[in-house]
Amino acid sequence: MGRAVVDAVTAADDMTVSCGVDPHADGACGSFPVHASVPEALDAHEVDVMVDFTQPAAVAENVRCALARGVDCVVGTTGLAREALEELAAGAQGAAALFYAPNFTTGAVLMMQFAKAAAPFFPEAEVIEFHHCNKKDAPSGTAMQTARLIAEGRQGRASAAPGAETEVEGAQGARGALVDGVPVHAVRSMGYVASQEVVFGSTGQTLSIRHDSWDRESYMPGVLLGIRSVGELTGLVVGLDSLMGAQAGL
Repeated sequence: MGRAVVDAVTAADDMTVSCGVDPHADGACGSFPVHASVPEALDAHEVDVMVDFTQPAAVAENVRCALARGVDCVVGTTGLAREALEELAAGAQGAAALFYAPNFTTGAVLMMQFAKAAAPFFPEAEVIEFHHCNKKDAPSGTAMQTARLIAEGRQGRASAAPGAETEVEGAQGARGALVDGVPVHAVRSMGYVASQEVVFGSTGQTLSIRHDSWDRESYMPGVLLGIRSVGELTGLVVGLDSLMGAQAGL
């Protein structure tokens, strides 16, 4: 993802890569310098936006450092709870903003909105997400957000489908993780980048909503939109949908 973001920013005519951060770097990566840490990078360069696609164990400290120096942040690293994001945004210097999106593909954002719209009409819903075998968190941030949106759409109504109480001894977890009352199943395998299917059921019918990303370039229009927009934001803003409406003039 880091390389894909660098390529997208380099190709854009209204932004420039100032530097990169890589703890295993040797000091340069093509046309820009690379530093071992975020503090080192920010000491050496004046930047407007930091983009973070790292790991759950590293992202919080990276963002905390950048916001404390007044640098806007665009974050696609999942694994942070809402409370942690709010705590990070509260530590921002000046008008620095934190924009976080569990998914930067427009199709995935629409899938989540469609799922929320369908939720009041289908008593049962399950989320199945598929990612590459090197993903560090499970379930994905997209799956977690989808489940939360389905719960919002249900308006307090609970599923009647059997849950963990029906799992066979020795096969616990078969019904998946329960996120706001919605079962979520995570598949990790070679052959995937990122895919997700939401399966709804009601009497005599099912509805499936699916989105597939086959290449990391699918994320880049959303990342660039976040970079271009974050300077106009304040505090914590979550979700690409919050920017897509403005872009479309809605």
